[in-house]
Amino acid sequence: MTSLGATVSREGIRFAAWSSSARRLWVSIFDETGSRETDRLELQPEGEGVHALFVAGLGAGTRYGLRADGDYAPERGLWFDPEKLLVDPYAVEIDRPYAYHWRLAARRNEGADTAPLMPKAVAKTLPKQLPVLPPLFRPGGLVYEVPVRAFTMLHPDIPERQRGTIAALAHPAIIEHLKKLGVGAVELMPVTASIDERHLPPLGLSNAWGYNPVTFMALDPRLAPGGLTELRDTVSALRKAGIGTILDLVFNHTGESDRLGPTLSLRGLDNRAYYRHEPDGRLVNDTGTGNTVACDHPIVAEMVLDTLRHFVRHAGVDGFRFDLAPILGRIDGVFEPAAPLLKAIADDPVLADRVLISEPWDIGPDGYQLGNFPAPFLEWNDRYRDDVRRFWRGDAGMVGALATRLAGSSDVFAKADQSVNRTVNFIAAHDGMTLADLVAYERKHNAANGEQNRDGHNENLSWNNGVEGETSDTGIAEDRFNDRCALLATLFASRGTIMLTAGDEFGRTQKGNNNAYAQDNAITWLDWAGRDLKLERHATALAAMRRAAPALSGTDFLTGEPPAGSDVPDVAWLTETGAPLGEADWHDPRRHRLVMLLGGAGASDGRFAVIVNGDRRQSMFTLPGRDGFQWVPAIEAAADAADIARPVPGRAVIFMIERKAGRARAGKDL
Repeated sequence: MTSLGATVSREGIRFAAWSSSARRLWVSIFDETGSRETDRLELQPEGEGVHALFVAGLGAGTRYGLRADGDYAPERGLWFDPEKLLVDPYAVEIDRPYAYHWRLAARRNEGADTAPLMPKAVAKTLPKQLPVLPPLFRPGGLVYEVPVRAFTMLHPDIPERQRGTIAALAHPAIIEHLKKLGVGAVELMPVTASIDERHLPPLGLSNAWGYNPVTFMALDPRLAPGGLTELRDTVSALRKAGIGTILDLVFNHTGESDRLGPTLSLRGLDNRAYYRHEPDGRLVNDTGTGNTVACDHPIVAEMVLDTLRHFVRHAGVDGFRFDLAPILGRIDGVFEPAAPLLKAIADDPVLADRVLISEPWDIGPDGYQLGNFPAPFLEWNDRYRDDVRRFWRGDAGMVGALATRLAGSSDVFAKADQSVNRTVNFIAAHDGMTLADLVAYERKHNAANGEQNRDGHNENLSWNNGVEGETSDTGIAEDRFNDRCALLATLFASRGTIMLTAGDEFGRTQKGNNNAYAQDNAITWLDWAGRDLKLERHATALAAMRRAAPALSGTDFLTGEPPAGSDVPDVAWLTETGAPLGEADWHDPRRHRLVMLLGGAGASDGRFAVIVNGDRRQSMFTLPGRDGFQWVPAIEAAADAADIARPVPGRAVIFMIERKAGRARAGKDL
């Protein structure tokens, strides 16, 4: 198909848009401020739904929008209205952020021209394509989820004018922090242009997360005032530091919302093609946001692929995380692992080696698809999240589930055609309670969201250690600190890819708010001045330990048998006495202790022990010995957190590694 969007040449600009059902399409040209329409030119049909026009004399920097006319019958999914200025779906830059206004949702002939309310697309000559280098990030590494604005708004070392932007991520202070944590890739929460949900402005709130996009390629000017170049330069700076960049992209819905939502782009061009509809004409809502993008439509699939290629070629990103990813694999509403779009992404010459991470659920029929995405897609593993929380909350009978999650969730990912796990292990993410709040709040506290605490999940699998929220009780504070250390240690001890949300390494809190998407304020802004440095040192020690222990980041499935060239099993599960866990032990509802003993790849390599004491009381642990080796702490003086002691303290995870020695006893108490 002919290239869509605005293509700039020396002679002028070619404008092209697609619609299968519009009778007429125009391009509106605006002055350099974007405030005055200077011309309105009709695009000409070229076949296959493409309407295009070459306009001589225009150049890069031209501000423009689209208009479309045709039948107006919302009950049949037709929303054509030439009074609605539309942003080009292929726009690579807009001149201002989107801002909600009721007139954007006015019915035809009931509102004025929306051009004064709308951003204008900016025609650009894209920078020279970057060489497509192999991704730095490899499965098994650490993904660091970053809310771009909230991450640096309060950082004292970032210049004030730069705080809250993509450029701030390239600051030496940020890069130093990321390297200290052993971050393999930052996963930037949505940075493309988004709009507030219509209920937020009356509440004095705004969308702080960005999961409400309008156009897929254009960056949000608030996050990237320097446009694509800002993203490109930041990705380059991070790459020089050995850190990859993953973009969290939203292709499942747009901010045009339900039938009461605004007409901004796709709805006004061809609503019935770009969005899925019920047979009676109603919008399908598999996303919970009012609409669902029709990713099984060829024009939509091509737009998704063009967007991904755009960010690889022109920004150099390592890969992508796909929000509500089953939408990308739905054919006529049914999820198919072999869906054309998923296959096209995995097979595309530009995209085939990229890091691809799916959020494997939506709210549509049969929307929970954990473990069902095709390789090489990695998947957010909420079963890991929930089982780890349940274990540390003290739920009965969780030792077997914890072992399965530590080992890479073979119950989810071990399938006949796949030899490696594709798990992304996480305990907390942007959506839900922070890691620190998990051990301080049993209930959500979302009053600030203006929905009478009705929003957000009611069950967080959290606990408060005796008091809900803030407390001056030093005993409770110590218990919470130990629990946070244990949660972090569990994450870093888990095989496969792990994900940490920015600030959880130093105790960020949202005061129990588990749905803080609308809190662009101190609730979500990371408090760098007030961070828990003791917890941060613990996280740093864990990161160094994980980097030095390849067995922890492995993505192959464990068998309990010696791998080739080794004389010890790849894994053994032990009780605190050093004996193998038996059938009765696995099913003992009171058991909260175990040891994961990982073997090395060769006979000369030492084993690695992950010792978990989930009881409140301390316990003695004994590890089996081997001639020529002795057990030593894998973390030397773990930065004041979970110090190694003969009795393993309650609510703790510690790590031991075998080192060669002149002579070692057959067994050794810790």
